[in-house]
Amino acid sequence: MKQLSIGFSPCPNDTYIFCGLVNGKIPLSDWQLQPAVLEDVETLNEWAMQARLDITKLSFHALGHVLNDYVLLHSGSALGRGCGPLLVAGREIDPDSFADMTVAVPGKLTTAAMLLQLYEPVWKNIVILRFDEIMGAIESGRVDCGVIIHESRFTYSNRGLRLIADLGAWWEITSGYPIPLGGIVARRTLGRDLIVKIDRAVGASIQWAQRHNYLCRPYIKKYAQELDDSVINEHIGLYVNTFSENLGDEGLAAVEFFFQKGRQVGILPEFHQQALTMK
Repeated sequence: MKQLSIGFSPCPNDTYIFCGLVNGKIPLSDWQLQPAVLEDVETLNEWAMQARLDITKLSFHALGHVLNDYVLLHSGSALGRGCGPLLVAGREIDPDSFADMTVAVPGKLTTAAMLLQLYEPVWKNIVILRFDEIMGAIESGRVDCGVIIHESRFTYSNRGLRLIADLGAWWEITSGYPIPLGGIVARRTLGRDLIVKIDRAVGASIQWAQRHNYLCRPYIKKYAQELDDSVINEHIGLYVNTFSENLGDEGLAAVEFFFQKGRQVGILPEFHQQALTMK
């Protein structure tokens, strides 16, 4: 029986999605999972550049660099409206001053970092930090502002930080598409038949979580940055949606357009041969 490696983030949306699959609730036929590796999304992005895992969560920015090695699954993505990265600071900032400011981003290969470049390419002083270090860096004065993701979008105002720009809302207005944040991919060398089975298993895991929400809670809290139930519920409600169940035509079009914009400005390389998903 084939043993596959898998990695995803400790954020509630990912632990919710994969709870059933990694805890033996989804029947598998001719393949099994090795113990899951839970890591910060930028670590997973970097590992994807090395093609280390068979199945992995990664940012769509990172996927734009590794399409030769990985194929996007139809299930498991974080994509939607009103859920994009936020540029925040401890005080009001004039956009004309961006070029002189120091801004933190949650990883070089994150969608947040790419969105910041698309939104305003004048930034010169970019600091790479873990997503859970950014608000503290703003508060300490280490950076002038930062792009926050995950649970931070629900707690930044409680810490006295101010919203400078909603990068997701900007993307939605300028593109007309929902913002593609992260997706689940499988190594192309696994072959079509196995990749289709993996895709179905991820979808089944989402359905299991929807039916057994209460059984997922201990697993989610084991890894969550914020343990407050209301924050966890908001997080899952925002990032696990119909696009997570199946990207569909709109979701796939949003990803393709995101890649197109990244290639136009030289952030992403050109790929002409590899299909984004298995049909």
